Amino acid sequence: MLSKDILAKMKIQSMIDQYPFIVSFLKDNQLDIAGYEEETWYHFLSSMSEQTKEEQTIDTDNLMEASVAYINEMLRFLGLDEESTVQSLTIIAGKDKDGRSEGFDRIKINKSEIVSIVGPTGSGKSRLLADIEWTASKDTPTDRAILINDQTPDKKWRYSTGNKLVAQLSQNMNFVMDLSVQEFLELHAQSRLVENEKETIQRIIEAANKLAGESFDLDTPITSLSGGQSRALMIADTAILSTSPIVLIDEIENAGIDRKKALNLLVSSDKIVLMATHDPILALMADKRIVIKNGGINKVIETNEEERRMLTELEKVDRMMQNLRNHLRLGEQLKLNLLDRNL
Repeated sequence: MLSKDILAKMKIQSMIDQYPFIVSFLKDNQLDIAGYEEETWYHFLSSMSEQTKEEQTIDTDNLMEASVAYINEMLRFLGLDEESTVQSLTIIAGKDKDGRSEGFDRIKINKSEIVSIVGPTGSGKSRLLADIEWTASKDTPTDRAILINDQTPDKKWRYSTGNKLVAQLSQNMNFVMDLSVQEFLELHAQSRLVENEKETIQRIIEAANKLAGESFDLDTPITSLSGGQSRALMIADTAILSTSPIVLIDEIENAGIDRKKALNLLVSSDKIVLMATHDPILALMADKRIVIKNGGINKVIETNEEERRMLTELEKVDRMMQNLRNHLRLGEQLKLNLLDRNL
């Protein structure tokens, strides 16, 4: 929690940058901070004239206490208070479908790490994602337990809609709301009390178009977005606007987007990323991969240097395939020299 002493020493501009919602508090209390941006919050309150305090019925001590309370309450509401900051996620072993112990003790995943989840269809990849989203406490069919920051998770992660631990991006994303992309993003930005709403929305649409195979704009109805465009929009929205510290992705390779850019965007937002995938490129992009068999975690493999060199070669092949797809989309005749040019 933010303390009174820390806020008192904070410069007003820094306070606004760190807690943009404080602007509403300043307006509601008719506080004119123009020219005081580089002064501390305490200095600004202390420098108010007696006439101003009398005219606006201001008690500076009460105002200081109220500002601290307002910021802490907003941080709790948005799930951004220090107690809600997720630094690590730990999976404690349970059992497979036959009741046998899983092939590990515990897996710890830190912020900004990427972990892939691999295994045959129906092996239990989605069950692992569900255990994480539910913050399982040996109360699911797998008997696994999930720790947050090395501790048993607070029940708020499981039941509170205001403290969403996980943002899950599924294989199929279909919009049913009759809104434009801009209206959809405005609703999300307003629900998060974002002050620089226009700039944030612009960042999201620009990021989404870097991921999507075919660009779209803010006036595009969300119901007319393709599968790839929908996934690109939601990944950009999750990275830039969502407060959820953990992102679970189910088969991003089927989305028709730039997979590497998508992962880099999510990781740069200090999120923990777990992705169920059948794609060797995505699997090797991860720091480690969890292998699922018969409903349980069979083993955990760290990505080694040989695999990273293999990833470089696979990415060359992937770029070649992407270029050939682009030629097809443009209605061009495919020729053997295109292979030579792309290899």
